[in-house]
Amino acid sequence: MASLLAVLASFANALSAVFQRIGVQNAPADAAMSLALVRYALRHAIWFLGVAMILVGFLLQAVALRFGNLTSVQPLVTTELLFLVLILGAWFHYPLGVREWGGSAAAAGGLATFLAVAAPGGGDVVPTFRTWTVTIVAVCGAAGACAALGFTGPRWFRAAMFGASGAVLFALSAALTKQFTTLVTEGWDHVFTSWVPYALVASGVVGLFLIQSSFHAGPITASQATLTIVDPLVSVIIGIYLFHDRLATGAWRVPVELAAGAAVVGGVLLLSTSPLVAGAADHPDRGDQLVRQARPGRPDPEAQGADTTERSAPSSSG
Repeated sequence: MASLLAVLASFANALSAVFQRIGVQNAPADAAMSLALVRYALRHAIWFLGVAMILVGFLLQAVALRFGNLTSVQPLVTTELLFLVLILGAWFHYPLGVREWGGSAAAAGGLATFLAVAAPGGGDVVPTFRTWTVTIVAVCGAAGACAALGFTGPRWFRAAMFGASGAVLFALSAALTKQFTTLVTEGWDHVFTSWVPYALVASGVVGLFLIQSSFHAGPITASQATLTIVDPLVSVIIGIYLFHDRLATGAWRVPVELAAGAAVVGGVLLLSTSPLVAGAADHPDRGDQLVRQARPGRPDPEAQGADTTERSAPSSSG
């Protein structure tokens, strides 16, 4: 039950990523990590559709975390990358080759193998305020460091770093969501007197802001690959520390778990060298565009419209 809900949440999140990316992709280059990017997004209906899919994914994830532990539910978020590849290929007509399919399969398959071999269990410990404090300080420090790196390097690297920063906060949000569902089962009368729902909203809002910057900074494959890898890995660490989740580490399991981790890293590196990532044109004023591509033998009406616009109107920075 929890696994199915987690996979459905990943599908909703993949759709959300595409809709949000389209909503902010034409924002000015200097809008990253600023309120200008938020104001730009608020003027586009498709961005709100992306936010709606986030809420759907959150509800599915919350129920999944209620029935499962953090280290068994969150790794399934890697299926989001596979859904993203399918969406880009089928709907946007992006050409996907061995590199894209192989990288996605290695990343998702590696974590799936880790999940099966490690057989996460436990997770029934109620965290103390001290352990929550240590976790929040560590997460905020890691998120801040990744966000700072997001202002450096090529476009795919900036997208990946902003994505990693948001992913770390989303992992914290998942842990807070699990705690929140526990509070709800004990009755609503004391839920809003606890600090948990407010920390959940804060981490979610800041994480969403960082993800918008990631989508705007570069190719969606870069941001989404980082998001779907960092989130579950950080969630596993948080689950072990906060909730005392247990991983099986028998003699034969450790090498398999290490090999699975290597497959994840290999998949991410493979995706990072994809033409959708490293080969994307770096246009400071426009960036790469998520638009539907023409099928072979058919004219591209969007491209024709763009050509007409370029011929009839001078370029502008807005």
